[in-house]
Amino acid sequence: MFKKLEEVEKKFRILTERLADPSLPANPKEFQNVAKEQASLQPVVEAYEKYRSLQNQIDENKALLANESDAEIREMAKDELPELEEQLTTLGSELRLLLLPKDPNDDKNIFLEIRAGTGGDEASLFAADLFRMYSRYAEIHGWRVELVSASETGLNGYKEVICSISGEKVYSFLKYESGVHRVQRVPKTEASGRIHTSAVTVAVMPEVEDVEIDIQEKDLRIDVFRSGGHGGQSVNTTDSAVRVTHLPSGLVVVCQDEKSQHKNKAKAMKVLKARLFDQKNREQQEALAKDRKEQVGSGDRSEKIRTYNFPQSRVTDHRIGLTLYQLDEVMNGKLESLINPLQAHFQAEALKNSE
Repeated sequence: MFKKLEEVEKKFRILTERLADPSLPANPKEFQNVAKEQASLQPVVEAYEKYRSLQNQIDENKALLANESDAEIREMAKDELPELEEQLTTLGSELRLLLLPKDPNDDKNIFLEIRAGTGGDEASLFAADLFRMYSRYAEIHGWRVELVSASETGLNGYKEVICSISGEKVYSFLKYESGVHRVQRVPKTEASGRIHTSAVTVAVMPEVEDVEIDIQEKDLRIDVFRSGGHGGQSVNTTDSAVRVTHLPSGLVVVCQDEKSQHKNKAKAMKVLKARLFDQKNREQQEALAKDRKEQVGSGDRSEKIRTYNFPQSRVTDHRIGLTLYQLDEVMNGKLESLINPLQAHFQAEALKNSE
């Protein structure tokens, strides 16, 4: 660990010197990259400096215990030692976490896709509930939610809804939400009061830059058509809706939320790039999983990750065996009690794999 810390500290000094170079701002892109990398290393360097300072204090106290003739000073040194050593242990654990490889997508905005699965109308209603839940969570964090496309049902549900969420480190908070979300409750359409089980699929995809995914124009088929569903005057009267088909992969994205065909195409292309990037990442994860013989927190679309039981006000995350009886709070966007333990669990898994 200490060898890595010294390497990080050395790199941090080099980057700091580069930032002081008066010629660097002439290249804004390089300046931004250097500044971003230096800022990402700063918490590690500061924690390492604090660690060394604590270690020095411990060594000094031990030296006082061994050599100091004044009994009162020895007693003070002895009393301070346990607290200093506890702080050192805690800081050592924090440093190990800080040294873990950063997910390059953590700082990115996301596209959130929610699709009704098994359960008919009840699944589409729960898809709408999840969309509201994530929208409220985003609102709590001060993030921006923008609807990209929605396929609504007659009961105010969604067969599919796609939105973008932008803000600070959105992906780092929501990346573990991908998978199958199961709901157990009495549907509004159920006259006999029987509890039904339905499922909704959630996909969380980081927004990608053009340089990360190269799409050839010859690989696309663009269709325009008249929008359906809710909208302003011109939404349903002009050919503003856009369907983009990526021929090599077969992926299809439809966007009709905007009145402008140009804006709908731009949104659809962003979603397509995110899907292709996500597909590529999942293929890499699956290849790694075969090597490791197991897949932890892969975000596999077929993986049942969570159950929401309304009669018991219970929510269970199956990946970490966490059960909470706070369903109302969760559905109102208060997801910290689920997301924080998930982040801690996967950090611990990453630490195990790095040893």
